Amino acid sequence: MNRRELITGISALAGAASAVAPLAQAQGKVTKYCRFKKGNVVAHGIVNGDTVRQLSGDLFANPKETGAKHKLSEVKLLYPIAAPSKILALAGNYRSHLGKAAPRPNPEPFYKPPSCLQNPEDPIVIPPGATNVHYECELVIVIGKTAKQITEAQARDHIFGVTCGNDVSERIWQNDPKIKDVQWWRAKGADTFGPVGPVIARGIDYGKLRIMTRLNGKIMQDENTSNLVHGCEKVVSFISQSTTLFPGDLIFTGTGGITSAMKRGDVVEIEIEGIGILRNTVA
Repeated sequence: MNRRELITGISALAGAASAVAPLAQAQGKVTKYCRFKKGNVVAHGIVNGDTVRQLSGDLFANPKETGAKHKLSEVKLLYPIAAPSKILALAGNYRSHLGKAAPRPNPEPFYKPPSCLQNPEDPIVIPPGATNVHYECELVIVIGKTAKQITEAQARDHIFGVTCGNDVSERIWQNDPKIKDVQWWRAKGADTFGPVGPVIARGIDYGKLRIMTRLNGKIMQDENTSNLVHGCEKVVSFISQSTTLFPGDLIFTGTGGITSAMKRGDVVEIEIEGIGILRNTVA
């Protein structure tokens, strides 16, 4: 099945190669890193067309190519960072999502536990008691260097790259005044509520990328990262003033527009220009 079939709503899953195909051709030198499994091997690699060039060593400290090459269609893509020390996410960072509410003067981060991460193509599992689970398409920052009390000007050098994320959210647990929790620990952090991938794009101009959600082939969200209230550098700098960021940490930068509920059997795709398609079923 090809990408056109997905866009027109035919319900099936495409292979890994189509998931990495960008919405539009990125400008300049962009390197795409993945984390993959093939047989007993789990490693990072560089995606080049339909080929994955296997790497060894620390992704953030000049990893070396091993010489092993794999067909993209024959590997299982995993969320690209195995064990981030922390995952943060932004609330209210697009005016189109805020409605009539005024933007906050500073970024408003909250935590998602690393246990919420989910691989591309693997299911988002609706937990017991959840009745109103929404998608949220988001650009996700991947930190590449330890960042402590850095300036906005320094922040770009600490951002390794960006990837696609789905900040899955249970709205009743999050917002219903009769039910909502004191914290968003389960509304935003339940198992599988943080799909990320399929690749990390390094060298891309992440300040002006089209980002969208498709639900069963229908476009539900369509935004541009140029409309972020607080851009990536400001977000990283602000967080670093009080919380040290380490290589591999992830920051979801917020969602735009209006979201809606997913149901079992749905296919949700988060696509970001120049990065690729993060696709998950709902189970």
